[in-house]
Amino acid sequence: MSKLSFRSLCPEDIEQVSTIDSRIIGQPRRGFYEKRLTVAMAAPEAFVTCAACDGDRLRGFAFARTQEGDFGSAQTVTVIDALGVDPEAQGQGIGKMLLAGIEQRMAKKNITTLRTEINWADHDMTGFFSSAGFKLAPIQIVTRDTSTLPERVEEMSQVKMDGQWQVHGVGGNDFDTLCRDKALIRSLNEEDLTAVVRLDRKFSHQDRTAYYHRKFQEMLVESGIRVSLVAEKKDLVAGFIMARVDYGEFGKPIPTAVIDTIGVHPAEKGTGVGQALLSQLLINLSILQVESLHTQIQWNQAELHKFLQGCGFVPSQRLVLSKNV
Repeated sequence: MSKLSFRSLCPEDIEQVSTIDSRIIGQPRRGFYEKRLTVAMAAPEAFVTCAACDGDRLRGFAFARTQEGDFGSAQTVTVIDALGVDPEAQGQGIGKMLLAGIEQRMAKKNITTLRTEINWADHDMTGFFSSAGFKLAPIQIVTRDTSTLPERVEEMSQVKMDGQWQVHGVGGNDFDTLCRDKALIRSLNEEDLTAVVRLDRKFSHQDRTAYYHRKFQEMLVESGIRVSLVAEKKDLVAGFIMARVDYGEFGKPIPTAVIDTIGVHPAEKGTGVGQALLSQLLINLSILQVESLHTQIQWNQAELHKFLQGCGFVPSQRLVLSKNV
């Protein structure tokens, strides 16, 4: 192999990127990489890419995105979510050279934390990132399937009417109101940006307009499938949940959904708005035949942990790794 050169990825690389990835995981994901590169080139401030080239031949590649505010964190980090080396060229240090290329680009943006996500049982990747200086981050990934969120029914009684047993709730209603019926739940759209920023400011006490502008672009353009939702009460946004369906991040061969941000107006705390949003999201994902949903929580986010645990989330078999650059 001649001396390798390193540069950013370009549209002409997609065929070789897809081929390398397909050799590694056993199935093609060209669409995922086409969409990711299109968005990365349109928003270079939010993405970092690196290509290892042997002449005209691509030997390896890496995609990383800048995260600022995701999963409730105030820290700006770079996250590697796709990295591949041609099986014919593995064992020659190309993977670590790609990491070095990402780190050099991070330095230009004054970002000092690099993260990634792996399956704990993938010993090859665990060993690779460990040898590159990564350590276990104080972050837990929690997950659940997309089965219906259990509804809590209280003070129900049975009565017999016209020869049939029927269930009645308080006040004579046939059924207690389901949590997702306590607010109007609809799809997030471009016009919701101002309301979401305003609501976020109430619980974060920060103006995160730039962050949400970027997230709206990601959720409404990059993801392809719109699954983010807002909850309305009296024509006002009472809460929102920003989620996306991934078809290839971190080497996962099947589609999974990720919650990036969830927010509820302080005045609506405890009224079921958060459950309503999650309940509808699970129904929508199930219809899309997406089987799992996950998110990340910091070790000290006790209230969020309690909420997610109550909604059926459990610790995942995936780990978050981090490196100070």
